[in-house]
Amino acid sequence: MGFRRALPSDCVLVLDEAYIEFAPPEAQGPFDGDDPRVVRLRTFSKLHGLAGARIGYAVSHRGTIAAFDKIRTHFGTNRVAQAGALAALDDPAFGRQVAAEVARGRDEYHRLARELGLSTLPSAANFVALDFESSAVARAVLADLLEHDVFVRMPSVAPIDRCVRITVGTAPERESFAAVLREVAGRLRGR
Repeated sequence: MGFRRALPSDCVLVLDEAYIEFAPPEAQGPFDGDDPRVVRLRTFSKLHGLAGARIGYAVSHRGTIAAFDKIRTHFGTNRVAQAGALAALDDPAFGRQVAAEVARGRDEYHRLARELGLSTLPSAANFVALDFESSAVARAVLADLLEHDVFVRMPSVAPIDRCVRITVGTAPERESFAAVLREVAGRLRGR
């Protein structure tokens, strides 16, 4: 709230809340629908798994949304994406189940990192960043994982380019990933 109040009066604060459903409630902050200077962007890509549908929404004051409507392109969201989003909204229990499973997976990845002598960055999203303390080592891990058909991401900007970002998958996917990472980490130690 203090940050928003400190902004110039002609400034709009746009919050990217793509991962908000994974964050603890205290991290979500209050929403003031009366403030036309705040726009919250949400997506169905993460929690609901609708990334291919390319659907999301903005939450803000009516006047702010009306202003955006004036410049909105004429290409709307397709019906399949809308149906998927509506189905997701109609099943909040599924969303809670996914968020709980992701929290379990994050905990597993944090434990796996400790087991391998690695640290992790704090996460309230659907991924964990493993810190390999060197961009060269992180790139080597990335390459080794790819050789095992494991696709992960690596930030490209220092200082976080020493990390490898692991998306939390299903329990069997996490188990397979852990086995491959143990093998890759063992080989790295042997070099």
